[in-house]
Amino acid sequence: MTLEATESVETPETPLHLQGREAVIAAAATEDWRDGAPDYHLSHTVLPQQRTTQHAPDSLEHIVEELVKVFEMEVSHKHDPAKWVSLVAEHYRGRVNGGPWQDAEEFARIGSYNILIGENPYYDVAKETFESSHHIFHTAFPGGFFWEVLEVLSGPPTVTFKWRHWGKYEGEYNGHQPTGETIEMTGITIAKVSEDLRITELEHFYDNNKLLGPLAHGCPVTGKTAE
Repeated sequence: MTLEATESVETPETPLHLQGREAVIAAAATEDWRDGAPDYHLSHTVLPQQRTTQHAPDSLEHIVEELVKVFEMEVSHKHDPAKWVSLVAEHYRGRVNGGPWQDAEEFARIGSYNILIGENPYYDVAKETFESSHHIFHTAFPGGFFWEVLEVLSGPPTVTFKWRHWGKYEGEYNGHQPTGETIEMTGITIAKVSEDLRITELEHFYDNNKLLGPLAHGCPVTGKTAE
């Protein structure tokens, strides 16, 4: 699927939020980051070999994938939603599996992991902070936890797309030893965007047991078994 309005995605006139993560990182001020600018070398070296789809640069799939990656990067690494170029911060809201809506300020405070994973018997979201949630999953997936768009089902202003998330379970998860297996999950997102393709709303639908079940069933370091 292509989008004629964005076929100039590689031209100088392309809005910053459609130029990819590296361009957004280069344009940001030092003080915008929570703890320094992020490094995505694993996405450049590992992702191309492990992804299942290849999208043409002028395709809507490619544009959606790059925009969502910028969004995820900004939510995770920029502390002030006013500096997030990927969305319309004053109008943004997001939710998972029909749960409560949360605005940009809540995403910045609670953290994308806590919001996007939500409640699960193997993850006590009420006890985790922005910082602790990132530590938990970065520890479990030291080699990266990658994401790709599989298919775009409808174009803007309401963009519906299928996606895939995956990574190797090679680090401890909340006291459970890694199994080395590749954990994979898929889902559907409905995104509403502005005329210039900035995000105003995201609804994610997926089964978080596909992620947390395998993580929690790794052999516990404590000697206790997962219930």
